[in-house]
Amino acid sequence: MSSEDWEARLAVAWAGIDGYDESTAGDFRAVVDDLVAELPDDSPIGPFERASAFDSTGHSDRAVPLYQEALKLGLSGYRGRRAKIQLSSSLRNIGRPEEGVALLTPELGAPSDELDDAVRATLALCLSSLGRDREGLSLVLGALAPHLPRYQRSMANYARLLVDPEPEPR
Repeated sequence: MSSEDWEARLAVAWAGIDGYDESTAGDFRAVVDDLVAELPDDSPIGPFERASAFDSTGHSDRAVPLYQEALKLGLSGYRGRRAKIQLSSSLRNIGRPEEGVALLTPELGAPSDELDDAVRATLALCLSSLGRDREGLSLVLGALAPHLPRYQRSMANYARLLVDPEPEPR
């Protein structure tokens, strides 16, 4: 089995997730489990993919320990960042948003990639769950601003002013 073949089969499995409903979600998780069974026992990818399958089928509570295991086993790079985002979301879903904030806040300073907006959106939700709505709104506006056809500078300033009301020196 090549890594590329395994990743391709995994991608096919995930592409079909919308074909499962609540009554067949276990079938989807079984497909993922079968793929994970092909990995070495100490691979951090296995618990990550299993966690993702639980998470995507409405079981944040069962996903949390698997995400934590994947990170403990050294999951890094793109999947590692996804694990932190998804774990933070799951922690929020099970009533532990403060842990999500602690996990994602360092990601704001991580090297930039296509997951930056997901980090900010998930962190904003965790902050909101803690009653820190202004901070969350600031993150979301800051993430949205670069995508706007106009008003990028204004929106970025408004986002900053939500949490830092001191005007910037000119």
